Amino acid sequence: MSRRFFAALGTVAALAPAAPASDPPSLSVEQAQAAVERGVAFLLADQNSEGSWGGPRGAVYTFTGDVWSNPETHRSWKVATTGLGCLALLEAGDSDAARQGADRAVDYLIQHAAVRRPSEWDTMNCWAYIYGLQALARAWAEPRYADTPRRDQCRDTAAVLLERMARSQALNGGWGYLEFDAPRTRHLQWATSFTTAAAIVALADARRAGLEVDEALLRRAVRAVERCRLPSGAYTYSVPAIADPRHSEWIDQVKGSLGRTQACNVALLLAGRDVALERVRTGLDELFRHHRFLDIARNRPIPHETFYYNSGYFYLFGHYYAARLVQQLPAGEQAAYWPRLRYEVAKLQQADGSLWDYDMHAYHKPYGTAFGVLALAASLSGQAAGVAPDGPVSSQRE
Repeated sequence: MSRRFFAALGTVAALAPAAPASDPPSLSVEQAQAAVERGVAFLLADQNSEGSWGGPRGAVYTFTGDVWSNPETHRSWKVATTGLGCLALLEAGDSDAARQGADRAVDYLIQHAAVRRPSEWDTMNCWAYIYGLQALARAWAEPRYADTPRRDQCRDTAAVLLERMARSQALNGGWGYLEFDAPRTRHLQWATSFTTAAAIVALADARRAGLEVDEALLRRAVRAVERCRLPSGAYTYSVPAIADPRHSEWIDQVKGSLGRTQACNVALLLAGRDVALERVRTGLDELFRHHRFLDIARNRPIPHETFYYNSGYFYLFGHYYAARLVQQLPAGEQAAYWPRLRYEVAKLQQADGSLWDYDMHAYHKPYGTAFGVLALAASLSGQAAGVAPDGPVSSQRE
């Protein structure tokens, strides 16, 4: 959100209580595998008949029910949620039912991914482009789609999304989901570090899959995230026009950046930037050291109402990118992080197999479950195989 928005929220008067000292909680490989299976089962049961997930129904709290009413916003959210669900089934589903569910999700994305900007101030279409592209890139590389019409359709639709991302890239090189300041222009003026980081990960995944990605587009996005990087290791919420280390808003402190830090660090690594190994470790360590601030925000209906302006929807987003980040560590160091990460994700799982962190119509359970399944699946493959880094990790100080 903008500085004026955060200023209007006022200052939180009290600090959260300190976390009691205890052994770090953890989750075993067997428990994580069972959680993945329950999550995949939920996604299959929750999938809409046409292959999508979510929809403008079922909001419990009036905040989401009253504010987001534009039909194109919901189309964007449905595509984004479907992209995540598709990714989860392709990565973690090993049954015929999961493969069929993934097929239907891919077909939905091919037909519906190219959504429009909802309004002059609402730019939620960015999420559809990001997770639609990431899912289609993964589907394009799926061996069972080789020599089938789906493969060419995935490539062609991904090309459309890449073009839409180029058109919607902000003047500062990033992407954002709202446009606050007038005059509102075709190219956005406001962007966030974490939206941009998610876009970089999608672009990097697409490039690694073999799709043609505009390198200038990617470079502009990388520079935008780098301008958000603070000496503390945190990343500013908004993308600044000029790098400024003096940010002191609570949301730009380490405890307000716990989810953003992981997304931004892994985005820079996947884009080929040299990020100090010490910085990666510190960001992950701080995620778990200050985890209570994400716990406090989880499931609360009003964005940014808790300590350091954390929001519920930072939770599973941050843990998914934390899992991607752990995969970039040297193989011998990954095992130290997986048990705790698995625990913090799987503890959210409900009786129906879903995971969620922020109520949002019919989207929160499938998007949250997809993020959770992807994070848990990464932990299982990483611990079993000792995944090697995709990008350079430096042991030197930056």
